Amino acid sequence: MAATLQVIPRLARAPLCPLPWWGPVARLASGMALPEQAQQLFESAVGAVLPGPMLHRVLTLDPTGRQLKVRDRSFQLRHNLYLVGFGKAVLGMAAAAEELLGQHLVQGVISVPKGIRAAMEHAGKQEMLLKPHSRIQVFEGAENNLPDRDALRAALAIQQLAEGLTADDLLLVLISGGGSALLPAPIPPVTLEEKQTLTKLLAARGATIQELNTIRKALSQLKGGGLAQAAYPAQVVSLILSDVVGDPMEVIASGPTVASAHNVQDCLHIINRYGLRAALPRSVKTVLARADSDPHGPYSCGHVLNVIVGSNVVALAEAQRQAQALGYRAVVLSAAIQGDVRSVAQFYGLLARVAGARLIPPGAWASGEEDAELYRLEAELQLPDLQLEEALEIVAGAQGPVCLLGGEPTVQLRGSGKGGRNQELALCVGAELGRQPLGPIDVLFLSGGTDGAGPQMLLGPGVTSDLASQARHRGLDVATFPRQQSHTFFCRLQGGVHLLHTGLTGTNVMDAHLLFLRPR
Repeated sequence: MAATLQVIPRLARAPLCPLPWWGPVARLASGMALPEQAQQLFESAVGAVLPGPMLHRVLTLDPTGRQLKVRDRSFQLRHNLYLVGFGKAVLGMAAAAEELLGQHLVQGVISVPKGIRAAMEHAGKQEMLLKPHSRIQVFEGAENNLPDRDALRAALAIQQLAEGLTADDLLLVLISGGGSALLPAPIPPVTLEEKQTLTKLLAARGATIQELNTIRKALSQLKGGGLAQAAYPAQVVSLILSDVVGDPMEVIASGPTVASAHNVQDCLHIINRYGLRAALPRSVKTVLARADSDPHGPYSCGHVLNVIVGSNVVALAEAQRQAQALGYRAVVLSAAIQGDVRSVAQFYGLLARVAGARLIPPGAWASGEEDAELYRLEAELQLPDLQLEEALEIVAGAQGPVCLLGGEPTVQLRGSGKGGRNQELALCVGAELGRQPLGPIDVLFLSGGTDGAGPQMLLGPGVTSDLASQARHRGLDVATFPRQQSHTFFCRLQGGVHLLHTGLTGTNVMDAHLLFLRPR
């Protein structure tokens, strides 16, 4: 997990189990050091979107065991329940579902990332694993999050199960981030390789994720509502763990249980926009021409109940509740603090200074120019549902510590550097907060990936306001060090002691940011 924990300006380091890299620190009224509280809030955010808690919030069996209730809808159970799933968090979701549904489940097929069962077992997460005599068949594929032959075999097995259902059956579909790569089923005669080549060409020419999804859906048997159509006339209940800003169900895993709003003309418009009409394989032209002449037109998904069971919003709301229980005035800024990582870091740096000036009036150490710059940057980033004014009002009225929450940034890695968005964000925020004195405020900033996956698997580094001087002692220059090599920077800074290894969590709802402001 790439995640960052940054304490500013002179908070001494307190124990963050299991690594002993924090030293003594003054403790808050709760008896916990600020870094410990930060870790607890982050873990509570992740815990709210773990498979078990998520599914138990939305799925219940009545006392007779003859009805399955999904939120406010009920479905009859008579040995007619089937399950399919695809995504990075689906293994744990399937294990939780089978434990809950027991003998009602007839058969299941799931497509999960290559090596995830071994990784979960190694991490000691037995609750995320299916039992030895499970009725659910597991396919592993999509190595490095790329569709491959193993994922294709899984998709075809899922399609076969869905197509065999009747009007008396109920299909439970489990979806999480990464599901698109784990459910590749091109419409013949398009091959997997041809579809991948076209997608790569579009991406290389600057196509947006929305445009790529439009093309994927048009060339897929299962995306864009195709899975729901394959299962018709069975009833379908789709439980979705969102890893997309705003939770658009048609985008998550390319919407296999959501009718596509796009048509062939939309696809041709995208292809023409990027000058790829002449480069289209004959098979792609055949499929698009066939769809254009389909007399039935696009189909609906009226037999489907789609439910978002977990998201970044859910995770941040739980962290907010926990922060309030610890005595903080807490507000969720936005579930989508997104944009270029340097702009996001500048936003957090300015926010810390402007909010700090309101927390300790008269705040002469922060200028009115910084207020204006913060609002200018807010407008530039165009962050959805940003509660900036509300947050600053809460800070101004607070009589004690404040916690502001948000997520998630983006980052482009260049060359062979290692880092990821959370470590790069830490380095940039550290540099921003070190530019000017912060006044009599202790600030802690945490940015963590909720999935725990990735090549870094970190919950660090700890970055203090004397980052620049720490770096100089080790021959590093914060101003010139490549941000896309943040992992290398922090490893060299202090022999890797700023890195906290957390491991896989079994869920994924993007990132969580926690910004703590505490008067000294």
